[in-house]
Amino acid sequence: METVVIVLFVLGYLAIALEHKLKVDKLIPALAMMSLLWAIIALSHLPVFEVNTDLKELQSSTLENLLLHHIGKTSEILIFLIGAMTIVEIIDYFNGFFTIKNFIKTKKKTKLLWIFGILAFILSSVIDNLTATIVLITILQKVVKDRELRLWFAGIIIIAANAGGAWSPIGDVTTTMLWIGKKVSSVVLIEHVLIPSIICFALPILIATRLKIFKGIIEDEINLKDEKKESKFGSTMLYLGLAMIVFVPIFKTVTHLPPYVGMMLSLAVVATFAEYFSSSKFSASNIDPESDKASHHSAVHHSLGRIELPSILFFLGILMAVAALESLGQLFHFAEALNQTIPNTDIVVMFLGVASAVIDNVPLVAASMGMFSEPLDNHVWHFIAFSAGTGGSMLIIGSAAGVVAMGMEKIDFFWYLKKITGLAVVGFVAGSLAFIVIRNFILNV
Repeated sequence: METVVIVLFVLGYLAIALEHKLKVDKLIPALAMMSLLWAIIALSHLPVFEVNTDLKELQSSTLENLLLHHIGKTSEILIFLIGAMTIVEIIDYFNGFFTIKNFIKTKKKTKLLWIFGILAFILSSVIDNLTATIVLITILQKVVKDRELRLWFAGIIIIAANAGGAWSPIGDVTTTMLWIGKKVSSVVLIEHVLIPSIICFALPILIATRLKIFKGIIEDEINLKDEKKESKFGSTMLYLGLAMIVFVPIFKTVTHLPPYVGMMLSLAVVATFAEYFSSSKFSASNIDPESDKASHHSAVHHSLGRIELPSILFFLGILMAVAALESLGQLFHFAEALNQTIPNTDIVVMFLGVASAVIDNVPLVAASMGMFSEPLDNHVWHFIAFSAGTGGSMLIIGSAAGVVAMGMEKIDFFWYLKKITGLAVVGFVAGSLAFIVIRNFILNV
């Protein structure tokens, strides 16, 4: 029956990878796979195990205990993500992200390229690479009217956003998984991955500035007038929301409580100000009857209704499906076989990064967490955070940032492959080599 479990997992994985071809949302195969795998384990009475990370061996366990253990660990990630998504939606509710437009005061293409790249890198490290990409491409559409040039800018934003999410424990869902799973700590992660991530996004931009398409200035008049009604609380909510998200790792370091506890406190603070400001925003004299927000006097209720619940359910399904394989010992044995076949761990991790351009990086990282039993802040986890976070830039479908940019700008798969993939590969390889050099010769790990 273990063979049936593996076959079902592979089929579910393929359905997730071929989401766009099958036109079936990836949450469906993820949830089905999770349920069927655990059902087979229960009905067949297969022996289940828990990995003892101290002894690096499998120890027997009961199915009920394992399910409680895995659903607890998965829920920590999901609750954290729900809190972060809600804060981001509250900021957007007050149109806070358009405060960023004040940073754009030039029409020179190369300067604009650096501005958008740096903004994507910084923003994605605080919110996430998906949201950062949406915000910046929305602004980009007001700045650059030439479609071909705008596509090049979008490609650079994808590379920079993915690089920015890799070094921050709150910047990318896979890095967050490693952080919450006690594989990395925030300070040591930044120490190891920040410089490789900077190289990963800065080198492609440096190369791109020498291309003909980025020579000269933007001919069209830059129009940054926001189509939505401006909110006087926008900038306040932007700075407050970002500050409270950054507060979460500090809260964890001080209290040693799980990150979702700090995120809930941050959400409570942001929500308090949002409720107060929204009551002022929708006073009898200021209400906009044509706005869809006019019927929502509660900014929090409106924002909760806009979070990406399909993504939350997908994470639930894929993490619990991977947990089923881990509980059978399959990932543990696969890791042993992989280490015997390819004794160089760096090559294995870089392969995971390349694979993340084709396969969703969430299940890849979830699988790696079950494959490797290295302790907290081992260099393997830092390299996985970098590779899985930045490797997806090599294909337009390889990351959430790429997929959303593809939808917003109708970017062709083969156009991206021809124009942007080379830049992403250069950044990924240079960043990986920088990580290895820093680890071996500077940090002496």
